[in-house]
Amino acid sequence: MMYMSVIIGTPLQSSAFKVLLLGSGELGKEVVISLQRLGVEVHAADRYDRAPAMQVAHFSYTLNMANAEELKQLIQQVKPHLIIPEIEAIATEVLVEVEQQNIATVIPSAKAVNLTMNREGIRRLAAEELGLPTSAYRFADSLDSFRAACDDIGYPNFVKPVMSSSGKGQSRVKNFDEVDAAWEYAQTGGRVNQGTVIVEAQIDFDFEITLLTVRAKNAETGEIETQYCDPIGHRQDAGDYVESWQPQAMTAAALEESKRIAHKVTTALGGCGIFGVELFIKGDKVWFSEVSPRPHDTGLVTLASQFQSEFELHARAILGLPVNTTRHSMAASAVIYAGVDDLNLSFSGLNLALVHPDTDLRLFGKPEGFKRRRMGVATARAETTDQARELAQQTAAQISIHQN
Repeated sequence: MMYMSVIIGTPLQSSAFKVLLLGSGELGKEVVISLQRLGVEVHAADRYDRAPAMQVAHFSYTLNMANAEELKQLIQQVKPHLIIPEIEAIATEVLVEVEQQNIATVIPSAKAVNLTMNREGIRRLAAEELGLPTSAYRFADSLDSFRAACDDIGYPNFVKPVMSSSGKGQSRVKNFDEVDAAWEYAQTGGRVNQGTVIVEAQIDFDFEITLLTVRAKNAETGEIETQYCDPIGHRQDAGDYVESWQPQAMTAAALEESKRIAHKVTTALGGCGIFGVELFIKGDKVWFSEVSPRPHDTGLVTLASQFQSEFELHARAILGLPVNTTRHSMAASAVIYAGVDDLNLSFSGLNLALVHPDTDLRLFGKPEGFKRRRMGVATARAETTDQARELAQQTAAQISIHQN
C-alpha cells in the first residue's frame, strides 16, 4: 500500500509549503535552488546581510540565531513546515521546543541538531553510547585542564573548539611548547565561545573520507531507508577542505565497515536528510571522526559526479521523496579562495576556466572576502580521479579575484 502522498503547494500563496533555512552560506544556496525546483517556498536567515542563500530565497532575514528570543520570533513570523539548520551558532533549545510542540519539523531532528552542533555531544554519543571506534580524546574547559589533557593524550595531537566549522580554531599541537598558543587560537575560532575544546590523539591513517549517507522514505511503505553515495576523498589544510574527489578507492572491507558506522550513527540521530559522515581509513580499519546532519562542503564534488547532487538528495529526502545516490562520473572539486580581505570583489578568467567541456564553476556571491574565505569552487570530470583533480585545480587557478 502506498503511504500518504507528499503535497507541495504554490510559493507565495496560501497553499505554500514553507521551509526556513537557518544559515545561508554556499551549501544552503544550493539547497534553496533544489527546493525551489520542487515548488517549495524558502525563507533564508543568517547573521549578515546578502548571504549566498539569501540571494536566491523567496524571503531573507538577518538576525542573531544564537539568541533564543530572536529565533522564536522569526519562527512565529514565518510559520514554516520544515526548519533546516545549516550552521552551528543556533539556539538549539528553541528547536527542541519547536519539535516537542509540533510547531514545525526540524531537519533531520532536534536531537541530531543539538548533538552535532557540539563536538562533545556527538563524540560521547559515537564512542561512549554506540561503541564506535574513534581516536583517543579528552575535553578541557580551562587552560590548566587543557595542558593536562594534552599531556595525557600525548603529542602530536589535534585541538578543536567544541563548536566550530571549516577548520576555525583548530590546530595540530606538536609539543608542550605549542599548548598555550593552541588554547588561545581555539578560544577565538569557535562559532560560540564556550571555552571547551576537544583534544584528539593523532591517528595513523592512510586517508580521510566523507561518506554521504541519506535517510529517505521508501515511496511505497513510508519506512525510512538508508542509502550511501560513493565515498569522497578530500585534502584539508588547517582543518578546511581544499579539494575533494569521488570515488575514493578503498578496500571492500573498509567500505563495508564505513557503511556500518555511518548507519549506526545516523540511525541514532534519526530523521530524514543527508548526513556527512567523516571517517579515517587505514587498510581495512575505520575510525569515526565527525558527522554533519546536512550537506557537507567536500560533497560539492557531487555537482559533477552524481545524477542527484547532495543538495538534491537532501531536498528530496526532507520532503519525503525518493532518492537516487548513483554516480555517473569520476569527478573532483577545488576551492577558490578570496586571497584578500575586502568587500565588493570581482572575478575574471571564467572564459578560460570553462574552456574544457568537463569543467564547471560555482561562484558563491559572498559580499565580503577574507584571505582564507571560500568564494567559489571548480568541478571537473575525467576518466580517473587523479585527472579530475588536476583539471579541477587548473580550472580554479584560472579565476582571478580583483579588489574594486
